[in-house]
Amino acid sequence: MSVLTILTLAAIVIVVLVLVVYLVGIAFYLWRANRHLKQLVGGLQAIRGHAQPLPEHLDIINGALKVLRDDLRGTDQHLEGAGRILERE
Repeated sequence: MSVLTILTLAAIVIVVLVLVVYLVGIAFYLWRANRHLKQLVGGLQAIRGHAQPLPEHLDIINGALKVLRDDLRGTDQHLEGAGRILERE
């Protein structure tokens, strides 16, 4: 075998080894990303499960806040009336 053939084969082996290392690295990081995505999906599903009863609770809270708002408006009107009476005296 000539020197040129040996150098060509060595270059091919180096290129193939570099590609193998590069592709193994890509496969490893894709595997890691997949693992993290599975954890993320699990967390998002847990959040969805915990958030499902919120609309019902928010309706109840919203109704109670409307009642409180109306009561506070009534109190405000009474205080305005008392303030007007106190200003006259």
